[in-house]
Amino acid sequence: MDVNLRDIRALVAVVEEGNFTRAAKRLHLSQPALTVQIRRLEEAICTRLLDRNSRNVALTPAGRELLPLLHRSLREMENVLRDARALGDGKSGTIRIACLPTFAASVLPELILETRRDVPRAEFLIRDVVAGMVNALVQSEEVDIGLTGGEILDPSLETLYTGVDRLVAVLPKSHPLAKKRLVDLKQLVQSPLVLMAPGTGVRAVVDAALGTLRNVTEVASEPTYMTTAVAMVRAGLGVTILPENSREVRTEPSLVIRHIDDAGFIRPLAIVKKRGRTLPPLTERFVEAMHQRLVTKDVDCSH
Repeated sequence: MDVNLRDIRALVAVVEEGNFTRAAKRLHLSQPALTVQIRRLEEAICTRLLDRNSRNVALTPAGRELLPLLHRSLREMENVLRDARALGDGKSGTIRIACLPTFAASVLPELILETRRDVPRAEFLIRDVVAGMVNALVQSEEVDIGLTGGEILDPSLETLYTGVDRLVAVLPKSHPLAKKRLVDLKQLVQSPLVLMAPGTGVRAVVDAALGTLRNVTEVASEPTYMTTAVAMVRAGLGVTILPENSREVRTEPSLVIRHIDDAGFIRPLAIVKKRGRTLPPLTERFVEAMHQRLVTKDVDCSH
């Protein structure tokens, strides 16, 4: 027979009250029901715990030795139940997310601060990686959710929200095209291009948008990180094409961003989870906050 929390609580109440009548009242039980609980606990551990007569009740020697252990077990299990309830109602938990570096460097820090203001016990596991790795981490369940780019073709992934992110030309203020509000693509590729490395989500969009123009485009360099691409543009090595909302783009006073007159420079975005998996309540709330923040950051996300 298994020991359960109600039976341990019954023993503790009887010992603390020194009386079955008061203990039963405290636990909102009848005296016969309380007696059954004590007997069940004694049967489960094969030891008599209480000596009882018409006037009082006292612990047996075995009961005196076991009571501290039962007290500790009761506290530990109550802590487990409290933590489990906190997880279930979203008052604690770990949000495990893989996301594009652009999102990690711009929107994510503010979201973390807001979440921890509401839920101080919230923890985060963050992987900022390229789109293909986001999908792989969600699929392998190393994270619960991902913010990724590109079309979702993996049937093991479920799309929670979809949206788009605009790519823009990043130019020195002295560049001739910096005077234009809208940049013509054919004019843009006449300058050397600093393109993100092959395999990145940004590069995939750029390659598709450039199409046949890739054959006549001078590629000055192919850095892995946006900060490197921005530094190369600042140094005068060429122009680059990056997400409009990336923080690297907006923190360079010597550079300007210009929209490109071509619908191809739109990057699909998606918030995904593994199909068939239930998200923890806290993570579900975080997904909704992500969606709302992406909308306010002028990234068009729709359900």
